[in-house]
Amino acid sequence: MIQQFNAQSTTDQVLDGVDLAGKRVLVTGVSAGLGVETARVLAAHGAQVVGAARDLAKAERATQAVREAAANGGGLELVELDLASLASVRAAADELLADGRRFDVVIANAGVMATPLGHTADGFETQFGTNHLGHFVFVNRIASLIKPGGRLVNLSSSGHRYSDVDLEDPNFEHTPYDPMVAYGRSKTANILFAVEFDRRHRERGVRATALHPGGIVTELARHLEPGLIDGMLAQINADLAAQGRPAFEWKTIPQGAATSVWAGFVASADAVGGRYCENCHVSDVTDGPIGPTSEGVRGYALDLERAKALWAKSEGMVGERF
Repeated sequence: MIQQFNAQSTTDQVLDGVDLAGKRVLVTGVSAGLGVETARVLAAHGAQVVGAARDLAKAERATQAVREAAANGGGLELVELDLASLASVRAAADELLADGRRFDVVIANAGVMATPLGHTADGFETQFGTNHLGHFVFVNRIASLIKPGGRLVNLSSSGHRYSDVDLEDPNFEHTPYDPMVAYGRSKTANILFAVEFDRRHRERGVRATALHPGGIVTELARHLEPGLIDGMLAQINADLAAQGRPAFEWKTIPQGAATSVWAGFVASADAVGGRYCENCHVSDVTDGPIGPTSEGVRGYALDLERAKALWAKSEGMVGERF
């Protein structure tokens, strides 16, 4: 019988009895939160993890628990990767290509959320440039290292429901800047990137998927105004109480990282390829309300033509074809 998982499932539960010895996995964003937990559980099950992080000193400190948990041949090595700098992205990719060892799964976990208006080293709006374009160049440059039968797992968010990508004004040069709209654009881009990557690589047995980890308190929310989350949570719980439903509860970090490892190692490739997942299952397309207690993916985030258009736009922005 296939084990059924849900929003409360943890990484250890999802990988219970799964032997990852001999697997090699790349995880971006291993200096905090979900990235560290993802690396920990993979190494504990025997995987060789390559963790990418902008601040290697911070990552070294944060991943001590990963090294301590490593078992059955599992381990961790770190590479420097600043997704807000294409020079750094290309240097990191070149280092991995020169090394030549291949990956079973790439988990594009790193990201920023609701930042003030700003720009990356290459002049892109911070969230679109970091969350999407940085990963777009990095993953495409190392795509040849993903083994047949391998997977790309992009961390997106239910925040994609705030906004579709804007291919005419990706850097907010003509549009009033809103941090959550910008975040939504970048998270929609993460899904569309997975959709098109899946289409381009599935013939050689490589599949791609995107996912929402759930509502979790991590460093990702550090740019939000103090008290904003508490105010939102109070309103959400008042609405839920009026409907006779239980109060919203944050996921723990092991629960939040569970869908990443489920999508990468447990779910069937055909089930998740080109799709959007949350709470350890594949989500349905919905036009329903935005909120931490609702599930579903917007149709525009899975649109095949939109995915192709974003790919072409992204190539033009970074000056590189894949």
